Amino acid sequence: MDAKLHYCLPGYALSSSKTFLIAFDEATSFAEVKFKILDASSKCVFEDAAKKICRCDYTGEFLFRGDFSAVTAPGLYRIVLEDFNVTSHVFDISNEWLAREAKANIKSFYYQRSGVELPAEFAGAWARPAAHLDDKLEFHPTMNRSGIWNAHGGWYDAGDYGKYIVNGGVSVATLMLACELRKKSEFVGGASFKESFEQPVSLLDEIRFELEFFLRMQDDDGGVFFKVTPYRWDGFVTPAESDASQKRYILGKSTSSTLNFAGALAQAHRVYADVDAEFATKCLKASIRAYLWAEQNPEVDWPHNTEGSGGYGDPDLGDDFFWARAMLYRALVETGDAAENAIADGNAFAGDNAVKENAAELLKRIEAQLPADMEALLPTYGLQWRSTQNLAWFALATMDCKWTEKARMAFKYTAEEILKLQNEDPYSLSIRKFIWGSNGDIANHALTLYLAYEWFGDAKYRIAAMEQIEFIYGRNPVDVSFVTGSSWNSPKFPHHRISHSDGVVEPVPGLVVGGINVDRQDTHRNPHYFGNAPGLSYADEQCSFASNEVAINWSAPLTAALLLSISSLP
Repeated sequence: MDAKLHYCLPGYALSSSKTFLIAFDEATSFAEVKFKILDASSKCVFEDAAKKICRCDYTGEFLFRGDFSAVTAPGLYRIVLEDFNVTSHVFDISNEWLAREAKANIKSFYYQRSGVELPAEFAGAWARPAAHLDDKLEFHPTMNRSGIWNAHGGWYDAGDYGKYIVNGGVSVATLMLACELRKKSEFVGGASFKESFEQPVSLLDEIRFELEFFLRMQDDDGGVFFKVTPYRWDGFVTPAESDASQKRYILGKSTSSTLNFAGALAQAHRVYADVDAEFATKCLKASIRAYLWAEQNPEVDWPHNTEGSGGYGDPDLGDDFFWARAMLYRALVETGDAAENAIADGNAFAGDNAVKENAAELLKRIEAQLPADMEALLPTYGLQWRSTQNLAWFALATMDCKWTEKARMAFKYTAEEILKLQNEDPYSLSIRKFIWGSNGDIANHALTLYLAYEWFGDAKYRIAAMEQIEFIYGRNPVDVSFVTGSSWNSPKFPHHRISHSDGVVEPVPGLVVGGINVDRQDTHRNPHYFGNAPGLSYADEQCSFASNEVAINWSAPLTAALLLSISSLP
């Protein structure tokens, strides 16, 4: 009888719980499996028995769980099952691997930059020339609009070369959430912005690169364009080759893109106020203009053209209105005199009477609308680009207002539901279906747990969040650490045009792939999935866009969760 080990491939944090699974393909008569933990010199430092837990419904495996949380000394270790002649690869017990992965994830956004050179000094083997400048774009023929537009900069959204406000908005907002809670972290930084965009000196710099693109996407009337797209889908070519082969366009202007912009830019005001007050004010004024446009245009549809880029269509905008309102409410209260519903002289709006008047009126309207938003849109287990209300609840939970405690308790109730679901699952997951981008869902659930830990301090939230992160990094049914470059068995062939066209053997590091996806929308491409069971629906192949594509909205919650985990460790 063969035994398989499922464990966190890079390692475990020093003081966190340390669990792993032993899997058998058939039922066993024994109730436990002995295991040993060996250090770098092959000395046994711990031994115990893994206990039988259950048959996993979504993999068909018969599982045992082992626990070596008692091992807390930093070092390199292996798990050994002598009775089955099974030994794990070496893994690290330390906090350093978490810091290393956080840095890699932040750097992955640098590699997704559009329109600028990535010099070898900073990009190493993945250096590339500037392409997709996007500074003189025509409007897509379906818009029936003449002229050109500057949409320079920003991040490529996923494995393709599109740039989107919807999805970009939830991604950049998630990263700013981490910046707010870990303002003094070495990873967040606080240096003045490098206008040359040459070096990612901090997460704040990287986020601002995307925000500058956002600002360029705002139309003169305050509405925000939906995306930058090629006319047709690019093949697996470099950005420069893409540039030479076809034109790129501005496509669409919708209520959803405008609300994503409004929510993100209002949050940016708080994040950058102490770093660059002028930029922070610019962001807030742009947010107000966008929201006022959305109020007047509450049902402008998204562009349904997907011939060259993703759709990101969302028919329900209640959550996006809530997000924009709550972030603006926080910004306006903290900027002006909330008690008088007025904007004080000398604040961010001084010298701009039109914006000053609109801001005061807007504050009154938002305050009246928020109770209905809160009643209708409770927090979800995790953020998604289709469900953004958690960002609204976060805004209310992180300001001094009459709803602060209500918002924090809402996250606590949600975290308790996540814990219940985790306790029922053999892999300690709270998702109940592996969908497209399941790793993003898992990371977002971990992030919700960290928010509960942030405000209530109960270690059970921190421990549970780390268990979800460990699933992403290898303690899963396919034994893959789903972040490129993170371990000996991380994705080598992601569905990522840059990685497959740059001539470099290793893929761009720090990218989170979508992961297990039971719907397997790419079967016509004939990927070789690990098996027929739902929990084995993953293939490390370029053609598997359903399980092996990368996306910034999957990387963002993992980056945020890692930043919160590092400073939350006892």
